[in-house]
Amino acid sequence: MKRLLISGILLLSCASLLQAGDFDRWFEDATLRLDYVFCGNASKQEIFFSEAFRTSEWAGRRTRLDEVLLEGNGQIRLTDPETDKVLYVNSFSTLFQEWTSYEEATLVDRAFENCFQVPFPKAPVRVTVTLTDNHRKVSARMSHIVDPADILIRPLSDNGHSRTVLHRGGDPQRACDVVILAEGYTAAEKPKFYRDAARTVEALLSHEPFASRKDCFNFTAVAPVSDDSGVSIPHKGVWKRTPASSHFDTFYVDRYLTTANMKDVYDAIGTVPFEHVIVLANTPVYGGGGIFNSVTIMGSDHPTFRVVIVHEFGHAFAGLADEYYYDDMYEPMYPADTEPWEPNITTKVDFASKWQDLLEAGKAGIFEGAGYSSKGVFRPADDCRMKTNTCPDFCPVCTRAINRIIDYYTAGE
Repeated sequence: MKRLLISGILLLSCASLLQAGDFDRWFEDATLRLDYVFCGNASKQEIFFSEAFRTSEWAGRRTRLDEVLLEGNGQIRLTDPETDKVLYVNSFSTLFQEWTSYEEATLVDRAFENCFQVPFPKAPVRVTVTLTDNHRKVSARMSHIVDPADILIRPLSDNGHSRTVLHRGGDPQRACDVVILAEGYTAAEKPKFYRDAARTVEALLSHEPFASRKDCFNFTAVAPVSDDSGVSIPHKGVWKRTPASSHFDTFYVDRYLTTANMKDVYDAIGTVPFEHVIVLANTPVYGGGGIFNSVTIMGSDHPTFRVVIVHEFGHAFAGLADEYYYDDMYEPMYPADTEPWEPNITTKVDFASKWQDLLEAGKAGIFEGAGYSSKGVFRPADDCRMKTNTCPDFCPVCTRAINRIIDYYTAGE
């Protein structure tokens, strides 16, 4: 059994996968895609089931099925209806939940699409989706039974979009599978997309700890053709017809480039097995975003692309929080009475669960100012890839968090 020692942490290499007996007992080697609508406002949220799809092959983890490494802002859980045994659970965050912290959410109700992938069950399962607020308290929950024999589970077929494997670190069952999706690339710009996607992979795998763990990742580029070149910029009156309908000015913030059309994203990916998705937007304008276990989105041509894509992937892949601050949030994202679930910031409510061991070992510090607040929220380093575009590296706390999430997906110890 091959082992690696990286940043003082003992890791299993991705070449050694633990036995997946529990997976084979409960699940097929296929994916169940579940679509939901999350809706509400700042004070009340609700969850509604939309529809289900089946795709071939399951790209997700096959061990530690009943564990979540990070709590996230929500969870999707599959249980045996007869025994309540947890068969699979995963955590996530959403654009909807972020929106509820903005003033607009006190003025209007809105609905957001969300799609989740779980392994396809061999027998009926109870699916429970839970959302939590910034106090880590349940804000919405719904449960429903999914019968794998349900005739309304729609089988997905190949959508015909061209694709290419950019980096293959290992078997899809033993690696983190990432799709890079073209957004705003016309048919004539397809070669540019593949070049931009290759730059994305090179940028990510040139940063530690990704560089040392590149055998734990597969990257596939998927190239749906866009009607228009570029993406929408509402504050300039520019609207484009693109596969993911992404746009700047999310929550009226000029540089915040996102998409609320998650069904379009998943439909564009189609049957390609994946665990994480990067939407690569064909624009030189600075902007993007990363939402834990949801989506990374980034403009392709700004001069800071190489460093910003790594920062945003840190959010979406490893659940890392922003370590900068500006004190202009409508309300604090991280209340003083609650320890954040993100591994790289703390309010000191439960610092022992964070990087106290690294502080005692002299490998990290504690600096006030993080999570958009200059007071009461603390970060582990003076500077880090999660704080500024000029810092070349992740701090030791973020590095450990990334290694842990890689292990979680690839059956490391």
